[in-house]
Amino acid sequence: MIRRWLGRLVRERLSRFPAVALVGARQVGKTTLARALGGAYFDLEQPEDRVRLDLDFDGLARGARLVVLDEAQAWPAVFPRLRGAIDADRRRNGRFLLLGSVSPGLMREVSESLAGRLSVCELTPLLALELPERRQDELWLMGGYPDGGILAPGRFPRWQEDYLTLLAQRDLPLWGLPATHQTTGRLFKMVAARHGSVWNASELGRSLGLNYHTVDTYLDYLEGAFLVRRLQAFHRNIGKRLVKRPKVYWRDPGLLHALLGTTTRDELLAAPWVGASWEGWVVEQVLSHLTSRGIAHEAFFLRTHDGHEVDLVLDARGQRWCIEIKLSSSPSPGDFERLAVGSEWAGATRQVVVSRTQRTIDRGPRLSTNLRGLLGRLAEDVGARHPGA
Repeated sequence: MIRRWLGRLVRERLSRFPAVALVGARQVGKTTLARALGGAYFDLEQPEDRVRLDLDFDGLARGARLVVLDEAQAWPAVFPRLRGAIDADRRRNGRFLLLGSVSPGLMREVSESLAGRLSVCELTPLLALELPERRQDELWLMGGYPDGGILAPGRFPRWQEDYLTLLAQRDLPLWGLPATHQTTGRLFKMVAARHGSVWNASELGRSLGLNYHTVDTYLDYLEGAFLVRRLQAFHRNIGKRLVKRPKVYWRDPGLLHALLGTTTRDELLAAPWVGASWEGWVVEQVLSHLTSRGIAHEAFFLRTHDGHEVDLVLDARGQRWCIEIKLSSSPSPGDFERLAVGSEWAGATRQVVVSRTQRTIDRGPRLSTNLRGLLGRLAEDVGARHPGA
């Protein structure tokens, strides 16, 4: 069994809060992680588990066992009962663990009934530091869903294709997406084709026969289901005209590559968009790494209208890291020269070129390293002093 980094954070939060919400995409391992914590387990998408919980709730609420409620948003009636049970004894922590696959549905109920009574943790697909280094390229190609090939050989990309079909036909409509599954499937492919690009809802809307407001709403659902990430534009006044629209990335590269018809490492490296795929994967690994350690952060990209760009501007614990992502094994001095311009505008405390190099060169505020080196340095400089790290 893979040891998930988030497990430590969930245990720590359970020691300090009456309830914890464990959110994340379907099939990332939330149930496996929850079962490893022990306790009484209920799948609230199953009518028989709802009946069992309903009948046993009072005894469970008074008992010492952790109560695990999977897909909690599927039964909204449970939230007022949870609030009542928690308020009856606010000094007791570690009582309820709520699991959910769709952020808006769960968080709406949480905000209405459990605000101030629980902590939220997000479980992502498998991370680079959760697997041996020799498997990094496999993880980049197939993505981090445990059943999608990285732990179950031979399933990529069939598993990803079936997963996306099920989301389009069943899950997203159940969660409120007002689109046919054919439209959703086309949207998946169009977002994949623009992976790592500045978001242009009007352009996609013309292709889908929809207005840009509708396309933006559809993207909200994909983001809420943990499928895509909107990386916001850096907005500090630097005396330059800045691009203000976000970039959009597929969060899991296995889903991206399945949508783009890429099934082998050789096909991936030959694809014209391979640089965007690598950039998105590094961005997701960095941000998911910080999330799994409970380190508060904000992330942006910076692009000026005259062509200067920083791939990732990261704010955490009073530090600002400007990170350039290169699909190269030998970054050049020119990479740092270009990064220095945007870093000065952003007021960066750290300038990093992350590539596929095997050497780490650390010169004061400048750092040249690979992905694992960057994650390690972030842990040292940002995470070591953080109480959740």
